[in-house]
Amino acid sequence: MSALFRSLRLRSLEIPNRCWVSPMCQYSAEDGVVGAWHRMHLGVFATGGAGLIMAEATGIVPEGRISISCPGLWNDAQVAAWRDVVDFVHAQGTLIGVQLSHAGRKGSTMAPWVDHLIASPAEGGWTTVAPSAVPFGTYPTPRALTIEELDELVAAFAAAARRALAAGFDLVELHAAHGYLLHQFLSPVSNQRDDEYGGNLGNRARLLVRAVDAVREAIGPDVPLLVRVSATDWVEGGLDVEQVEQVGLWLGEHGVDLIDVSSGGNVADARIPVGPGYQVPFAEGVRQVSGVPTSAVGLITEPAQAEEIVASGRADAVMLARAFLRNPRWALGAAEALGERIDWPSQLERARSL
Repeated sequence: MSALFRSLRLRSLEIPNRCWVSPMCQYSAEDGVVGAWHRMHLGVFATGGAGLIMAEATGIVPEGRISISCPGLWNDAQVAAWRDVVDFVHAQGTLIGVQLSHAGRKGSTMAPWVDHLIASPAEGGWTTVAPSAVPFGTYPTPRALTIEELDELVAAFAAAARRALAAGFDLVELHAAHGYLLHQFLSPVSNQRDDEYGGNLGNRARLLVRAVDAVREAIGPDVPLLVRVSATDWVEGGLDVEQVEQVGLWLGEHGVDLIDVSSGGNVADARIPVGPGYQVPFAEGVRQVSGVPTSAVGLITEPAQAEEIVASGRADAVMLARAFLRNPRWALGAAEALGERIDWPSQLERARSL
């Protein structure tokens, strides 16, 4: 049997295969509320054989969004809108999770196809916050968060997780990668604090661990909890894989069920040697050191490539993004390429080759 199409159990959840849709920003929400685009975007993946779909970075507070057009989970209207999307995905027999996020200093932007980057107050923009008053590249300088505000953000992560369950999501993921707030705290490049949230790695990981604890309490013992991390900042003196492997150990001790391992995003001009599967070694290292299951990401495009990653034990699952954008039913084709007969939607059965 194909390793890619074996099931994976995380707590009470049986995920039917290891081929998952990575969270992908769509910049198509209004006041944090998703709509028809998200129902289509995520719904088509639900007809395509993926074992799990991850909904995009979703702000825990209005100022936690990446852009003024990103979704949220801070009010009941957003819960209702997400429930409509989740219900359709579930009707296709597919599982779906959501990535809870705070963008920190990389927030208050416009959608990427707009002719300017930063949203003005008139456009709905805001003053960004961060561990320290250190800007990301040419972005505006953020305001450093107070201890009291960090306590409020921990509570906001927990409240958003409860809303995610109310919307019907099967699991939640905390976004601690790609230069967003939890990653900003982890990295010495962006965290220059001299209090209990700065300095050594244990202090820099404090906010992430507190958020994990709060979310685990909010979702209870049966719901899986994932964390996405960036394994390296790709610059000397930045966050590196050895530090992230240690963070992975702590995450496992605090009830995280799988670590979704990516890299980069916290240094605007970092030189990243991109190539097929270039981030898989990071997932392998975190898995070996922490003992926590991992998913691998990054230019995974071919069925045989994905199969080798899982079959060799380098990661427990793969998350694909662009490959699914190009072909939302990538997993159906991958199963056939690997000689596996999996369930297809009845409406698509006549297209089978196997």
